[in-house]
Amino acid sequence: MLRAKSIPGALDPAEELDLLHKISHLIGSTLELKTVLQEIVSLVSGLTRADGCFVYLHEPAKANLVLSASKTPHPGEVGQLRLKMGEGLTGWVAEHKKPLAIPEKANDDHRFKFFQSLPEDKFEAFLSVPLLVKNNLVGVINVQHRKPHVYTDHVQKVLTTVARQVSGAIENARLYEETRRRSDTIQTLSAVSHTLTSDRYTEEILQLIVAMTASLLGSKICSVMLLNPETGELRIAATQSLSPAYRNKPGVKVDQSLSGQAVLQKKPIAITDVRKDNRFSFPDIAVSEGLVSLLSVPMLFKDQVLGVINTYSAEEHVFSKEDVSVLQSIANQCASTIMQTRLLQEKLAAQEQLETRKTVERAKGVLMKKRGVSEPEAFREIQKQSMDRRKSMKEIAEAILLAEDLGSK
Repeated sequence: MLRAKSIPGALDPAEELDLLHKISHLIGSTLELKTVLQEIVSLVSGLTRADGCFVYLHEPAKANLVLSASKTPHPGEVGQLRLKMGEGLTGWVAEHKKPLAIPEKANDDHRFKFFQSLPEDKFEAFLSVPLLVKNNLVGVINVQHRKPHVYTDHVQKVLTTVARQVSGAIENARLYEETRRRSDTIQTLSAVSHTLTSDRYTEEILQLIVAMTASLLGSKICSVMLLNPETGELRIAATQSLSPAYRNKPGVKVDQSLSGQAVLQKKPIAITDVRKDNRFSFPDIAVSEGLVSLLSVPMLFKDQVLGVINTYSAEEHVFSKEDVSVLQSIANQCASTIMQTRLLQEKLAAQEQLETRKTVERAKGVLMKKRGVSEPEAFREIQKQSMDRRKSMKEIAEAILLAEDLGSK
């Protein structure tokens, strides 16, 4: 049992009033989610003298809770640490939508979940309150103390009041962030479309595309890899990475690589951590360049795969449906442009061959008439001169025609 001297007194009325005032000001002063969350952690941990304060946000699509803000000691886990609904003390609070206070030995509770990444966290006392908007879960806020600590009814009521106030602010900030992200997405897709229809060379276009995509998705590295159907290899055609190790890495076989799976399956693939996947061809580069999560999307033109666009995160990341949709849209636009360029090149090549054939035919006629040779002999003469002078047959034929025109004047 806790001894009386370990029971804290009531919250300081002045500090409590100041907290509520600051939260009211916060709600009306910013829509930046990161700022809102960090301010909440700072204010609550200051009032409760907590050793740890954590805010988890709910991701309904994945039924997850993700650590989104914290007071030290573990800021590096923000955005990475995830819980399922009902998992651990925090998950229990989220699932049941009601507070939970444990004054001592919280880690002995049957609902407690131990994280290997947080080995030194042995908080004795734990207070958790759900963040709700009209009974819809927004997240959970946790207050923790390393030593036994009684959370009075008054403290719990204050934290519940704070939770009600900040839930709306968090939801508004998330909506604002989502709106801004959608706006950025629309602008980027518009810029991509404009770039693809510009009079730039394909290589320059792809370089611009990977730069814009990396900026939009916050990629550590973004690259376009084109497929060589003859060798069955994917090779980097463009990347915004400045790393020679990554830029100069050799091609990978479609049937022996993660990116190749996107080609074979003709659909996006997402890998949570390439460092732990033995199908990843360059684990040493992943470690040296800090590559963790991968989203690889096939570049499709009709039903033909021309390559892939890869985006890597520097931290473990769950790619959203919107991330996949945006990257697939960019990939398909790139594929269309590449295919149009190839078709144009083939058309020009065919026209060049036709022009060459016509010119050679005229030159053969000149040689046949001037030297009295047969058509095969005239052709072999042009072919021999082409080889001896290391010039194209068209150039030799044009020279013969030019000499004939000059001789007839």
